[in-house]
Amino acid sequence: MAPNSIQEHFADLPDPRRAQGKRHRLSDMIVIAVCAVICCADGWADVADFGRAKLKWFQTFLDLPHGIPCQDTFERVFARLDPDAFERCFMNWAAALAGSSRGKLVAVDGKKLRRSFAHAWDHSTAAHLVSAFVHENATVLGQLSVDCKENEIVAIPKLLGLLDLDGATVTIDAMGCQGGIAGKIVENGGDYVLAVKENQPTLHDALRRNLDEMILEKFKDVRHGFVETVDGDHGRIETRRLWVTDQLDDWLDEPQRSRWAGLKSVAVVEAVREGAPAPTPAVERRYFISSLAGTDAPAMADAIRGHWSVENQLHWVLDVSFAEDQSRHRKGHAAQNFSRLRRIALNLLRRETTKKRGIKGKRLNAAWDHDYLLRLLAG
Repeated sequence: MAPNSIQEHFADLPDPRRAQGKRHRLSDMIVIAVCAVICCADGWADVADFGRAKLKWFQTFLDLPHGIPCQDTFERVFARLDPDAFERCFMNWAAALAGSSRGKLVAVDGKKLRRSFAHAWDHSTAAHLVSAFVHENATVLGQLSVDCKENEIVAIPKLLGLLDLDGATVTIDAMGCQGGIAGKIVENGGDYVLAVKENQPTLHDALRRNLDEMILEKFKDVRHGFVETVDGDHGRIETRRLWVTDQLDDWLDEPQRSRWAGLKSVAVVEAVREGAPAPTPAVERRYFISSLAGTDAPAMADAIRGHWSVENQLHWVLDVSFAEDQSRHRKGHAAQNFSRLRRIALNLLRRETTKKRGIKGKRLNAAWDHDYLLRLLAG
């Protein structure tokens, strides 16, 4: 049956319950929860109600000797479920779904679940997750939680260490621009494109001074690539220019270069915005370092712009189509484990292409049509 893929990849997930008194199989609970979340469930009460409403259908491929677990059972089990073990199973399943990362762009970024805090007076306890997202097929490869006493700089290397990055290009915003993170990517066989801002003051100053001067002198006698694009929308025109050079020895000193494993090129993006609402053109420059060799400006521009797919195709969709920011799961590991169920559902919804509908429309179709839901589960 179609759920076999999920049951197979999550079969080794440790059950947090004692054997005594255990009435429901963990694999059955995962299949029911995934189906419920695909079909618009936003909480454990929804999951239990969905299961009871579809009991006869679930019994066609699940044993369910004691019927559907109640809301409290779902919440208690998923709150105690080891998130790291759940993530390893999720990664194995996602890797089988997405295929090799070779030649693909993997965007890494963090997201806070804004209403998952335990107390209204302490929002610092809200769950914060770092995700790895494949731009080409819009698949979530992995996700790790950031400890409330840490930040993304600690979680990103852990996540990268779990991924197969051979031949992939990893993009991270300025928070992840750290020597150790660059080293982890190269060590795992990938390339990187990292945004550089004031959190790396010496490097940022060197890039800003020298690249701005090269632009002023039209990169005279400097090996480089260049590309320009123009976009117009909502009464505003944006012109984006990108310069990339691999000629670093003349101006970037050895101590700086040695901090960044595999550093081979740097880039600057200039964005000029004209039209409403700004009365005068606004100019912004952003700087990047990369382990990509050569001066292929279009490829560099694609990587930099492709990074925003993690915001537009993952975080935005989770908030709009799954109402993730409104989620109030707070007990134990419930917030990050329910978030992982959403990402399983999103991967399956994105992979199915026979319905020419958005994510919301596909979720509704799955709730109405058992055959379509089985097709989604088949991946």
